[in-house]
Amino acid sequence: MIKTLLKNFSPENNITLWLIAAFLLAFIIAYRTFPTILYVAKEKHLMDEPDSRSMHTNTTPTLGGIGIFVGLIVVMTIVGAFLNTKVLLLVMGGLTILFFLGLKDDLTTLSAGKKFMGQLLVAGLLIVFTNTRIIGFSNIMDVDVLPYWISIGFTLFVYVLIINAYNLIDGVDGLAGTIAFCVSGVFVYLFVKSNELSLATIAIALCGSLIAFLRLNFSNKNKIFMGDTGSMIVGFLLAFFTISFINIAQVDKTSIYYKASPALAFALLFYPLMDTLRIFVIRIIIHKTSPFKADRNHIHHRFIDNGYSHITTTLLICSINVIVISIAFNLLHLNLNTQIIFLLIYGSVLYMLPFLTKRVIK
Repeated sequence: MIKTLLKNFSPENNITLWLIAAFLLAFIIAYRTFPTILYVAKEKHLMDEPDSRSMHTNTTPTLGGIGIFVGLIVVMTIVGAFLNTKVLLLVMGGLTILFFLGLKDDLTTLSAGKKFMGQLLVAGLLIVFTNTRIIGFSNIMDVDVLPYWISIGFTLFVYVLIINAYNLIDGVDGLAGTIAFCVSGVFVYLFVKSNELSLATIAIALCGSLIAFLRLNFSNKNKIFMGDTGSMIVGFLLAFFTISFINIAQVDKTSIYYKASPALAFALLFYPLMDTLRIFVIRIIIHKTSPFKADRNHIHHRFIDNGYSHITTTLLICSINVIVISIAFNLLHLNLNTQIIFLLIYGSVLYMLPFLTKRVIK
């Protein structure tokens, strides 16, 4: 009976059921994994010690990425027989490489150069073996199709940019996890609309793993951080989703996102990308230091310094990001250059409002 059911089952004909099952499986696996991670981290003293830049005052485990990774890998392994095995295997391979690089950094230390090389290797493998790359600029500044090698180089740059931009926002309870959850949820919708069930499954599995993680990341009693393990693999997946979405839209001239995918992708990741650009400008131009030197000039630091709590900061930033995304969906009919200009304007204004409101109330 089970053999017959599996033989006749088609995920494409049961998309809602399929995605719910993938979400629940990832959530349950991650949820059941975290207590063991917490126990081992406390017994072996694998904790993050607070310093002058820390947003917390207590020692806290930083191995949350392990639970996220396990939830993702189990789902992708089980569903692989029904979906695009090539894509799933390559993504699993990339996740595994970044998982061990991040784990080493969380447990001991790992140089930025080695992490950078690992990110390039993983991104390069996906680009070469799946030919999933940013083909062109969709006429942004009158640039359409890029030469093949420039396309690969630019796509590698986007991978590294998104992975590290995501890592930089992991500084307040729940912020990185909630941003990733919201963005992945939108990608689930976009991939289902594009008939890319394999990608939608990975995105919904990430949502399930992140919900299990956020339960503890927001906790006061059994708090756990994502760590470099988590930020590397989640950032990698967000980069993979972004590039896959742009590629799918650019090769399908009938898609409603054919000329708008870069602007929509930018809107989805507006906060981490804007914060990274802002930080680099402050460090290089104002402080005249290395752009990679850690400080407390991130937007989430400014929220905290202005009296907002961790939860309020996370809710405000994520709510603004959702509004930014919603507006972007409603501007798809405009010229792409116009969409990007408007995005930069209304996105920047929206992130200024909490500070302006706070001053007015005072």
